[in-house]
Amino acid sequence: MDRSKREEGSASYVHGGYHPVNRGDLLNEERYVVQSKLGWGGFSTVWLAWDTQLNKYVALKISKSNDSCYTKMALREIQTLKAIAQADPEDKECVVKLLDDFIHAGPHGNHVCLVLELLGDNLRTLLKHYSGKGIPLHMVKEICFHILRGLDFLHGKLSIVHTDLKPENILLPSTIDPEKDPKKLAVPLIPSSNKGKSPIATSSSSGSNICKTGNQQMGLKQKGKLVAQDCGIAANDDVEEKLGLEARAVQRKTWSNKKILSGAWEENLAQKIRELSINNLPEKQSTMASLDLKCKIADLGNALHLPIKLIVPIQTFRYKCPETLMGSPFSTPADMWSVGCIAFELATGDFLFNPQGENDQERVVNHLGLMMELLGVIPKRIDPGGKVSKDLFDKKANLKGCRNCGRTLINMLRDKFGFAKRDADYFRDFLIALLHFVPEKRPTAMQAILHPWLDGGLRLLQPSSSPPQTQQNAEVIPEDNTTV
Repeated sequence: MDRSKREEGSASYVHGGYHPVNRGDLLNEERYVVQSKLGWGGFSTVWLAWDTQLNKYVALKISKSNDSCYTKMALREIQTLKAIAQADPEDKECVVKLLDDFIHAGPHGNHVCLVLELLGDNLRTLLKHYSGKGIPLHMVKEICFHILRGLDFLHGKLSIVHTDLKPENILLPSTIDPEKDPKKLAVPLIPSSNKGKSPIATSSSSGSNICKTGNQQMGLKQKGKLVAQDCGIAANDDVEEKLGLEARAVQRKTWSNKKILSGAWEENLAQKIRELSINNLPEKQSTMASLDLKCKIADLGNALHLPIKLIVPIQTFRYKCPETLMGSPFSTPADMWSVGCIAFELATGDFLFNPQGENDQERVVNHLGLMMELLGVIPKRIDPGGKVSKDLFDKKANLKGCRNCGRTLINMLRDKFGFAKRDADYFRDFLIALLHFVPEKRPTAMQAILHPWLDGGLRLLQPSSSPPQTQQNAEVIPEDNTTV
C-alpha cells in the first residue's frame, strides 16, 4: 500500500477523497515530478515536486476531489493567493506565494492542485527544537515582526482576514536541520522518458532512497536509543533525531544485504555520537544563531475577504478570540488576538489558553473562563445577546462555572517562566494590547510592529490603509462545527 494511504487511512482514498500519489508521478503534462511527501491535512496532501520548466523544487498541494466543499475551498484559496502574488510581485510581504494551479484527473475524480513556493519547517517544529521551553526572546521578536508585516499586507492592502493563525501555519524559509532538508532526501528526478518506472528502483543503488517503511524507521530510532543509553546520553528528541541521521549515514556505508546490526556497527555509531557532542548547548545555539527567521504566513484556505457577510466558525481552538467564541461579528482583530497567543507560546513553550471540556460547549465556557482569570471581566459590549451568550452567562452577566483564580500575566511571566522584570514588563504590555477583549481596541498589525517591545521605530514599514475592523451587520451562523 502506498505510504500516503497508510498515514491518512485507506478509507480516505475513494471517490471524492484524496488522490493516490506515488513518488515519480508526473502531473500537469509532465511538468511536475513528485519526489516525496511533505505532509497532509483534512482537505489535501502536500508533496515535494520538481518543476521541469523552472528547474526548481516546489510544494504541490493536491486537494480532495469532486466534493463541493473541498473544491470551493481550494478555488477560494487560489483566488486569494493570486491576489497576494499580484499585489506583491517582489515577494517582500511575508506571505506564501502561489506559482501555478491546475486540475488533475485521477481515479477518484478531479483534484484542484496548487503549486506553491517551497518553504521550510513551521514554528511548531522550531518550538520542538527547544524542547518545549520557549525560544530566545530576540528570536521571538524577529518572528513576530515578520508575522505582523505579513498581516499588515493582508489586512491593510488586501482586506483579507487569515482566520487560522497558529504556529503550524507560519513557515520558516528553510528546514532547521539541514540534514532533514526534503530536497536532499528526495529520490532522484525521473525524466519524462522514464514514465512508469519505479522511483524506488531508480534510487536503490544511489543511497538516496527514503522509502523506508514506518517499522524500519522505528527500528533505527529504537536502536539509536539503546546506543545513547550505553553512551550515557539522555535520549531526548534532539538525541533521537541525531541518532536517526547518523544511523542512516552509517547504514548506507556499512549495512549491506540487510544484515543484523553488529557490535562493531554500534561502536562506530556510538563514537560518532560522542564526536557530535549532542548535548553540547553551544553547538545547538550556533546552529540556531544562523537560522533565517524571515518566516511567511501560509495556509490561506480559510481566509476571508472583507466585508464579511456571514459569521462562520473560524480559528483553531487555542487561538480563538472571545468574539469568535461567543458568535459575535469578527474582522481583522481576530488575527491580532491569535498573534498574541502565538507570541506567548513561542516565548514560553506553553499555550496561553488550553481549554478543556467534554464537548465544545464546555470548552467554550472553560476557554472564556481562562481569559477572564488572566485578563479580567469580559465587557458587555462584546456580548451579542444571542443564544450562545445565554448559554454562557447567567442573569448577572457572570460566566457560568467560572471562578477567578487571581493569576495575572505579569506574575506568570516572572514567577512561572523566570522572565527578568524589564523583559516581563515590555512583553506583558505587548500581549495585553493584542489580547484586549474589545476588538476595536486591539492594535493594527502596523501599530503592533511599532510597539517598544519590538524596538518600535527601528524597523519602519510603510503602513497600508486600514479596512473596517468589525462587521456589525453580518448574519450570524450558529457555531456547530467549531475548529479544533
